[in-house]
Amino acid sequence: MALRNHSTITQFILIGLSDDPHIQVLLFVLFLETYLQTLLGNLTMILVIRTDSHLHTPMYFFLSHLSLLDLCFSSVTVPKLLKDLLSEKKTISVEGCLAQVFFVFLTVGNEACLLSVTAYDHYAVICHPLLYDQVMSKQLCQGLVWGSWGLASLNAVIIALLAINLDFCDAQTIHHYTCELPSLFPLSCSDISINISILSFSTIFLGLGNFLPLFFSYVRIIFNILSISSTTGRSKAFSTCSSHLISVILFFGSGMLRYLMPPSGSSLDLLSSLQYSVITPMLNPLIYSLRNKEVKTAVKRTLGKYSQYFRH
Repeated sequence: MALRNHSTITQFILIGLSDDPHIQVLLFVLFLETYLQTLLGNLTMILVIRTDSHLHTPMYFFLSHLSLLDLCFSSVTVPKLLKDLLSEKKTISVEGCLAQVFFVFLTVGNEACLLSVTAYDHYAVICHPLLYDQVMSKQLCQGLVWGSWGLASLNAVIIALLAINLDFCDAQTIHHYTCELPSLFPLSCSDISINISILSFSTIFLGLGNFLPLFFSYVRIIFNILSISSTTGRSKAFSTCSSHLISVILFFGSGMLRYLMPPSGSSLDLLSSLQYSVITPMLNPLIYSLRNKEVKTAVKRTLGKYSQYFRH
């Protein structure tokens, strides 16, 4: 094991969302449907963007990667949640718990970076349309994506090392439905002051570090939209970034609340975690597709093409 030798805990017990069997069955059906919609929605977005040449632009390139991350992020926690809703004893090994911590931070950190990158892309297309192709070159877009993966991976490794160095002596009940670092801190018999400081710094660095450029990009975008004299032009410019802005509010609002507030084991912790790990990955494909005429048209073209293929 990666833990210290005097750590006696080999598995954790998850409290879950409810201990009522009837409610657990209802929650299982609800979250299974949510997860299947998440898989279908995000896989459809990736397929449509990759196969439709009309969507081979930087904005949709970033959107396909965001869909991939939503798919991965949801898959880190939801399958285990579904299994536990049908299990009498909800346990997870220490190694499995640490793996969840790592992959949660990998996907969350990556998505935070890409949301910021996408905001800059919207700024470039709305505020500098004539220079857009030069500014958002293919090499820059690929570099920004790889940079997001690199930064998120480094942060996830640091966080995982923090979790590995925790000692768990007696307490083994996690007051949550999944393994997240804030939920592990109360179980540790180690001095966690440094760990909390590093986690807070990491959250602020990745959270606010990506939120601030995102915020300033949208300030410039809003001023630019207000300066457009044409009502049609303002409406078109706003529709370009409105879907992304909704996703940003959903993601950063619940995520920052979860990792900057002290863990309390309350229903608020569960709700904020469910918001960004279960609900938001399901809503994002709907938000981007229903509010975007280009995506809706591309979906119809793709479905029509595949329906013809199967008929033949």
